[in-house]
Amino acid sequence: MSPPAQGRVLLAYSGGLDTSCILAWLIEQGYEVYAFMADVGQEEDFEAARKKALSVGAKKFFLEDLKREFVTQLIYPAVQANCIYENVYLLGTSLARPVIARGMMSIAANEGCDYVSHGCTGKGNDQVRFELAFYGLKPDIKVIAPWRLPEFYNRFPGRQALLAYAAEKQIPVQQTAAKPWSTDENLFHISYEAGILEDPNTTPPNDMWKLTAALEDAPAEPENLSIEFKAGLPVKVVIADQAPLTDAVDIFLALNAVARKHGVGRIDIVENRFIGVKSRGCYESPGATILRVAHMDIEGLTLDRNVRALRDQFVTIELGRILYNGHFFTPEREFVTSAIPASQRTVNGTVRLKLYKGNVVVVGRYSDEGLYDEHQSSMDELGGFEPTDTTGFIQIESIRIKKYISSLLIF
Repeated sequence: MSPPAQGRVLLAYSGGLDTSCILAWLIEQGYEVYAFMADVGQEEDFEAARKKALSVGAKKFFLEDLKREFVTQLIYPAVQANCIYENVYLLGTSLARPVIARGMMSIAANEGCDYVSHGCTGKGNDQVRFELAFYGLKPDIKVIAPWRLPEFYNRFPGRQALLAYAAEKQIPVQQTAAKPWSTDENLFHISYEAGILEDPNTTPPNDMWKLTAALEDAPAEPENLSIEFKAGLPVKVVIADQAPLTDAVDIFLALNAVARKHGVGRIDIVENRFIGVKSRGCYESPGATILRVAHMDIEGLTLDRNVRALRDQFVTIELGRILYNGHFFTPEREFVTSAIPASQRTVNGTVRLKLYKGNVVVVGRYSDEGLYDEHQSSMDELGGFEPTDTTGFIQIESIRIKKYISSLLIF
C-alpha cells in the first residue's frame, strides 16, 4: 500500500461537530487520518462514534479506557490539593488533558503517525494544554492545529459554517443551529461554551444542563452519605443505606449519581483564559463538588495549621494554575505535586454530609488523629489549658502593633 500523500495523522476525536468536520477536511488535504478517542467517563455512545469516524473516512479508530488513570493520577491529587481556578472552577477539562494526551501519544508511536491533530479553537486554552502535553511527551512530534490555519478558519469562520459543511458531507452531529453551544464531558464534569453563551448576560436554557437536576426538580428530602479519607484520599463512601464503596472509579461514579439527583455542582462563570481572553463557561461538576467540600472539612480537623497554610499558598494555587495553563509535563508540576503526600499524611477520618437542593452540607466528622482535643477546646473546662498563659502571648503579639500605631502618632 502506498503511503499517504501528506502523511499519517492521529486526530483527537470527540465525535462532535468540530472534530468530525476536521476529520473530513484533513482527508481533503491528502492526509491519512486515524481517529483516537479516550474514554474518560463521558456519557458517549462509543460504538456510534467509531462508526461515524470510519464513515467520514478515518482509516482506523482507537478507543482507550483511561477512566482509572484519570481518577487515580489526576483527579485524586487535585482533590488532595483542593485545586481550584479563580476560586470557582474545579478544573474538570484541564485535568483530563494530560491523560488523553498520554494515551494519544502512545497510539501515535505504535502506529507510526507523522502528525497529531486536535479540534481546539485558536482562542481557547485547550490548544495550549494539548500541544504542551504532546511536546512534553515527544518533543519532535508535529502538530496540525486546523483552527490556527488560515485556510481552515477562513473557510469555516463560525459554527454555522461547520454545520453547513457537516450537512454537505452528511456528517451527523448533535449540535444544531437551535442549540449552537459546544460541550466537553468527562467523569469529572461537563462544560458548555460558545453560541448563545457568549453573551454573559444570557441565561442558559434549562434543557442545556445535561447532568444535574434543576433545583426546582431536585428531591424535597435530603440524602445522607459519609466519606472516609486516608492520607487525603477517599477510600470508602456510604450513601444512605447502600453497601459501602471502596473502588476509586466506583466511588466517583456513585458520588456523581447522587450529586446529580440533588442538583449539586452547577456553576456559570466568566473566567480568564491563559491566552488573555475572558470567556464565559458553564460547568457541572457534581461528584467533584462533594469531594471538595468533604476533603476541606476533614482537613480542618486533622491538618496542622501551618502545613495547611503553606499547602494552600504553594500547592493549591500553583497546581491549579499549572493544570489550567497546560503545564502538567513540567518540572514545576513534579516539584509541586511531590509536596502533596507529606501534606496529607494526617488527613485521615470520616465526614458525614447531607445533600439538599444543590447544597452539600457537612453534618459531622470524626478522626483518630490527635490534633483536635475536645477537652482542651471546651469552654466548660480547662482541659490542661492555662488561661493566664494567654496574657503573655497577647503582650508579645501586641508589641509590633503598638509600635506601628505609636510611629503614626509621632507625625
